[in-house]
Amino acid sequence: MGARCSKFSLCWFQSHLKASVLESSDLENGGKSDRNAFPSFTEFSFEQLKAATSGFSSDNIVSEHGEKAPNVVYKGKLDNDRWIAVKRFNRLAWPDSRQFLEEARTVGSLRSERLANLIGCCCEGEERLLVAEFMHHETLAKHLFHWESQPMKWAMRLRVALYLAQALEYCGSRGRALYHDLNAYRILFDTDGNPRLSCFGLMKNSRDGKSYSTNLAFTPPEYLRTGRVTPESVVYSFGTLLLDLLSGKHIPPSHALDLIRGKNFLMLMDSALEGHFSKDDGTELVRLASRCLQYEARERPNAKSLVTALMSLQKETEVPSYVLMGIRPETASSTQPLSLTPFGEACLRTDLTAIHEILEKIGYKDDEGIANELSFQMWTNQMQETLNSKKHGDTAFRAKDFATAIDCYTQFIDGGTMVSPTVYARRCLSYLMSDMPQEALGDAMQAQVVSPEWSTASYLQAACLFSLGMETDAQETLKDGTNLEAKRNKN
Repeated sequence: MGARCSKFSLCWFQSHLKASVLESSDLENGGKSDRNAFPSFTEFSFEQLKAATSGFSSDNIVSEHGEKAPNVVYKGKLDNDRWIAVKRFNRLAWPDSRQFLEEARTVGSLRSERLANLIGCCCEGEERLLVAEFMHHETLAKHLFHWESQPMKWAMRLRVALYLAQALEYCGSRGRALYHDLNAYRILFDTDGNPRLSCFGLMKNSRDGKSYSTNLAFTPPEYLRTGRVTPESVVYSFGTLLLDLLSGKHIPPSHALDLIRGKNFLMLMDSALEGHFSKDDGTELVRLASRCLQYEARERPNAKSLVTALMSLQKETEVPSYVLMGIRPETASSTQPLSLTPFGEACLRTDLTAIHEILEKIGYKDDEGIANELSFQMWTNQMQETLNSKKHGDTAFRAKDFATAIDCYTQFIDGGTMVSPTVYARRCLSYLMSDMPQEALGDAMQAQVVSPEWSTASYLQAACLFSLGMETDAQETLKDGTNLEAKRNKN
């Protein structure tokens, strides 16, 4: 489920409105926020990160290539409810533990609103892991190349370019000018829709720093000659990202430069942007991209001059990024707190024990007509077997034997002769208790299909979505459950 677009009250919007574009000087100490607002660098234990990622579950993988990635990135949640991104390196990447720790601590000393900051690491035995702030609104590649509801607006593309240049300038000012394999998957969007540069690319992926993995058509020419990344190589990669922003596609630089030299640069522009940008702005961005893509590294601009050039191109600077992106910031959900019932509170806390007690108390009273229907149909052997499956499932559910409850309820559901939203609800919680949130979500949704106005189904969906880390959708569904329960209590 993607983030949902919502309309906010005018007073809320005005109270949260702020200039979205920071001057470069504001970033010297990590942006306008106090440096101390960022979490300090921590050395985690392997068991902490294993628990945070549900045992490095494949369901929590957020890497571009999933489990096939050479170094897999997982979404995780710490005991303090803080969401994190955990990069687990393959065992050959960092044989020298001292070098890994030194590199991680150096990158971990950086703190900026333009970075998805590195907040910790783990170095135990052969395990090498990095821990960063988790960005909830996915990658630039997703929003630029694989958008579903709307293409990225021109003003937002210009903002991405500026924020990325500011991130590179900040890193360079802190002695970390090298960035490995800069691409659209390395740019992430935070809860307010602001783009941030992943800190993982600031770390070498191996002892020798040979870490470019992109298609050779997008690789800086000097890297092909020497196998080394230089600050000028990073600017070249920045140029390829400018092409991405201009075109909405991943165009090989050689092809783009041919179009630019032939003065056919308008053929580069994303057709979805037609009529939404000025020709002068397009011309300037193309000129900047071509400078970054110069074959000779010394002819490319530096990060500071990129910031200066991009600052003058910014549009709609007073509009927050989440508005330009068409997303709802997670901070918004806390500005208008719901008046939650005990069931809603339990789901918000993902307190599965409390949810179990509530479902036990509710029983089957919300199954419309099922009792009368069953009494009429009990005369067949098949019905008796089906009812026995439900009865055994209820006994196991009451005894908190959730594996048995799942098996028995599955037999009842697979029988296909009777439909009970309560059975789906109970199996849903049994799945949650068994650390199977995806299966649990399927049952909660099925319960709602059977009984659309049943608040319990919405509440359970919210609990499942919280367990899956889908905070925005969970808050919306929790609101739905609260409204349905209030509506029912009025009748």
